[in-house]
Amino acid sequence: MLLDEQENSEEFLKRLHQDPEGVLADEYSQHRDRLWRIVNFRIDQRLLGRVDADDVLQEAYLDAATRIQHYLNDPATSFFIWLRTIVGQTLIDVHRRHLGAQKRDVRREVKAKRRIFSASTSFQIADMLLGNLSSPSQAALKEELAAQLHEALESLNEMDREILVLRHFEELSNLEAAEVLEIEPKAASMRYFRALTRLRSVLVQIPGIIE
Repeated sequence: MLLDEQENSEEFLKRLHQDPEGVLADEYSQHRDRLWRIVNFRIDQRLLGRVDADDVLQEAYLDAATRIQHYLNDPATSFFIWLRTIVGQTLIDVHRRHLGAQKRDVRREVKAKRRIFSASTSFQIADMLLGNLSSPSQAALKEELAAQLHEALESLNEMDREILVLRHFEELSNLEAAEVLEIEPKAASMRYFRALTRLRSVLVQIPGIIE
């Protein structure tokens, strides 16, 4: 169980007020692996070799340290979701610095205030799901499954694709995914089940995805 789930909000905020730098350091360390997975999935592939997830996380931590008072003034989300938002904003800035006009200004496209990251594309999701099929003997299978996956993913609406990313790649809980998407947990669970059901016929053919 995560530290800030073990305490109620009042106790956590009291600790944060008393020692903001120490609590931030502890929480960031605890959540670092989760945040790393998020950045590793969301980072533009054109930046590989120039920027890695650790670079983004280091910059995001420094930004969080300067903005911790903002959270204390308005703790409207769980602390992890706030950290995820800071990381997302940092990644947007990294993309803009390195790719300039080639990368769309995601902040202008985001409708929900906490959906900081750009919507995941069908090609991006399919590529990550098929990443383990890398041997020459698997090339034909990978090409066939990629086409099937892309077609199945395109049959989902944007939010259903995003719930799949949040739950499968970012490994968020159902409650966290619901908080990110600003929907009820029951609705998030239904969307995730619907997305998996739609993709299951393809996913069962990919080693290690569905046991």
